[in-house]
Amino acid sequence: MKHLIVYAHPRTDSFNNAILNTAVTALEAEGHEVVVRDLYQLGFQPVLTEADTTSMRAGQTPQDIATEQQYVTDADAITFIYPIWWTGLPAILKGYVDRVFAYGFAYASGAAGIEKLLTGKKGLMISTHGTPKDVYDQVGMTNALKLTSDTGIFDFVGIEPVDHLLFGAIGYLDAAAYQAMLDEVKQTVTTRF
Repeated sequence: MKHLIVYAHPRTDSFNNAILNTAVTALEAEGHEVVVRDLYQLGFQPVLTEADTTSMRAGQTPQDIATEQQYVTDADAITFIYPIWWTGLPAILKGYVDRVFAYGFAYASGAAGIEKLLTGKKGLMISTHGTPKDVYDQVGMTNALKLTSDTGIFDFVGIEPVDHLLFGAIGYLDAAAYQAMLDEVKQTVTTRF
């Protein structure tokens, strides 16, 4: 299986980076072909501009968008790994979705409504946040995050959401708790794909 990981964290010493390394190692051990698109390392330009939309309407997708769209096209599975900032995606990842999951590539309008153009792919979200998970669960934030990302991004374009791991209290835990999270990442990627 060809697996695309879209990674969005600016620090190489972050827990998100440990999650990324764990996921890549586990997937490759199962024989998957893995491509990582580290948005910060790439210097991905996240702002959807008027020039972008004008070019795409004319059938001339800007090269940086076309490159990322080819990775999405080639993938059987797509995983987003990112921190929750201000109850949402980091700007660089939101911009990736805005620019790459574009109209005419990821979805379109048809006689029956929205046409999902990325069907046949599986999707996994892995998110971290500093608030304890039970607090997010109690206030409804966990369900809201799953709705806006799993349904609002993946399902909207036809990618089947297989799971969403949300890890809370990052920065406040002991080594055993972090290891348990990494074990959950390994188990999830090996059982869902």
